[in-house]
Amino acid sequence: MGIGAPVRNIVILGGGTAGWMTAAALARTQDARAAVRVTLVESDEIGRVGVGEATIPPITTFNTMLGIDEDEFLRETKGSIKLAIEFVNWTRLGHRYFHPFGQFGFDIEAVKFHQFWRKLDMMGEAAPIVEYCLSGVAAGLGRFTRPSADPRSPLAAMKHAFHFDAALYARYLRRYAETRGVVRLEGKVANVIQRGADGFIEALVLEDGQRIEGEFFVDCSGFRGILIEQTLKAGFEDYARWLPCDKAVATQCESGDGALTPFTRATAREAGWQWRIPLQHRIGTGYVFSSAHISDDEATATLLSNLDGPPLVDPWLLRFKAGRRRKFWDKNVLAIGLAGGFMEPLESTSIHLIQAGITRLLALFPDQSFSRFEADEYNRLMTSQYERIRDFLILHYYATERNDTEFWNQCRTMEIPETLRTKIELFRARGRLFRWEDELFADANWIAVFLGQNIVPEGYDPLVDNVDLDAVKRKFARIRAAFAQAADAMPAHRDFLNSLYPAGARP
Repeated sequence: MGIGAPVRNIVILGGGTAGWMTAAALARTQDARAAVRVTLVESDEIGRVGVGEATIPPITTFNTMLGIDEDEFLRETKGSIKLAIEFVNWTRLGHRYFHPFGQFGFDIEAVKFHQFWRKLDMMGEAAPIVEYCLSGVAAGLGRFTRPSADPRSPLAAMKHAFHFDAALYARYLRRYAETRGVVRLEGKVANVIQRGADGFIEALVLEDGQRIEGEFFVDCSGFRGILIEQTLKAGFEDYARWLPCDKAVATQCESGDGALTPFTRATAREAGWQWRIPLQHRIGTGYVFSSAHISDDEATATLLSNLDGPPLVDPWLLRFKAGRRRKFWDKNVLAIGLAGGFMEPLESTSIHLIQAGITRLLALFPDQSFSRFEADEYNRLMTSQYERIRDFLILHYYATERNDTEFWNQCRTMEIPETLRTKIELFRARGRLFRWEDELFADANWIAVFLGQNIVPEGYDPLVDNVDLDAVKRKFARIRAAFAQAADAMPAHRDFLNSLYPAGARP
């Protein structure tokens, strides 16, 4: 198939975070695509999930690509800084650990840092590994300052992401996109028109009779998947046998008297887990649970009895299936966000999967020939991304010592994917880690959860013994001291956020 005419008319179905992130990215790049028209169709009558308020460090790349000023972004979204996730009661009741952003220490003589840490740990001469990660140390102290571009500075090791109000983020991106030419239409879809010859989508017909024609359609219609599933029947790969939670009850509460923590907290409960996401003006919280192990009323009562302050809204219930579409891109439709799949927000991957979908769309942007090779590659890359994230999430449930409820017994004894089993056994033997192509989570992410949930290597890389032990100890001491000193000199998280506002305008 030869080169086709350029795509000039893109229709995005659905707003929210997925729709407006997509619209903003296309608006940023459409000048290079010569007069591309982007139309977004959404209805204010359709509710949004609106719980995806925590992110991971790649969000900073997305915002930079859009040319967004970080101070303005934090002000407009009531955002806060995220340096880590704290996991409470996952390994066992009363236990907690940090999964911080960024690397642990620095490699020595081309050998991974954690291999040396394990040798010293076996000798009883290593501090907890989180003390060799600057983001982890700063998170524990409740402090933050921006990373340094100077590689000689300890602050160069800082990695951060954000918590923000998802509705405010969508509104912020809407203004960004509309300023750059994106047209928003209000309305609900009544009918989808397909071409008779090949089944491609030709137009959307709204309830008021308006016909919206397009050449390429991006489905951001949420769980319904109006185009990708209801119309094109792309199919769904269900992950429920590994990720049994299928509901969540969510609310927002006052911040209470506690400090504004620069980390998300995930607390394991009787039949799932509760998230805690601190924003400047409130805390977002919810209980992700398995309906086979606890009732909606019991889950709601558990949530309401574990709030930092009085609730600001009545709790609302969400139903979901963990899994992904068998095809994210089919014909001239590409699904992004919940229309493409859902992974519970245990590691804050929901917004990243939107970003990943957008990034790959821009890299494989089609022309009107709609080459199957581009669609096939997109589907391969997104399938791999979902499956590797799936394995990482399963690890949290499987690597538990808890046997206090039927839910945790089921998780601890379940059969896991062979890809995850291989990863566990390689690490358990000598701390070996190998990343799959295009895998989101790096070695440090796996190390944090493995060690946090008591999967500790029995040995270490033999190359470690080739390096002078005293020199290693001195290097470890320097790293630990430098990170402790750097974190201690940072302002408190709340003070950093207050500094973003003009005098007298602090939140």
